[in-house]
Parts: sequence; C-alpha cells; structure tokens
Amino acid sequence: MSHTTKNKTKLLARVRRLKGQIEAIERSLEADASCGQVLNLAASVRGAVSGLTAELIEDHIREHVSNPDKDDNAARAQGAAELIEVVRAYLK
Repeated sequence: MSHTTKNKTKLLARVRRLKGQIEAIERSLEADASCGQVLNLAASVRGAVSGLTAELIEDHIREHVSNPDKDDNAARAQGAAELIEVVRAYLK
C-alpha cells in the first residue's frame, strides 16, 4: 500500500483547503480587491503547496528510501533523517 493511499484522507483535506484558497484568490480578483490582498492570498497558497510538497516528499523518503525511526542501518537512517530536515527547511 502506498503512503499516499494510507494518508489519503489527510492529503485530500489539504488539497481541498488549497482549492478553497485558490477560489478565494479568484473571488478577490473578481471583486477588484487590492493587489496587496491578492498577493497575501497567493503567498498563503504558495506556503500551503510547499507544506503539502514537503509532507509528500517526507512520506516518500520514509516509505521508499529509509525510515529513520525504524532502519537498522544507522548510517542510512541518519542520512534519511538529514534529508528530511533539508527538505523541510527548503520548502518552508
């Protein structure tokens, strides 16, 4: 079973929130909202997409590469943990 299947409900909830944020941008543009308001909405969407991407990558590493919490190979576990931290920092 894929990690996306195991976490399907949670991932779909995040995607639906993103959809709502995108629709808020659309409504703001249609209502001639100020550019500052639209930019703030766009920034929130960018953050939400980055968060979703980070979660998907982290889950992928844990499922298909190495789970640092369960891997008996200490070097591989450490490498996976470091990679997860880099992904989190990069996509923050």
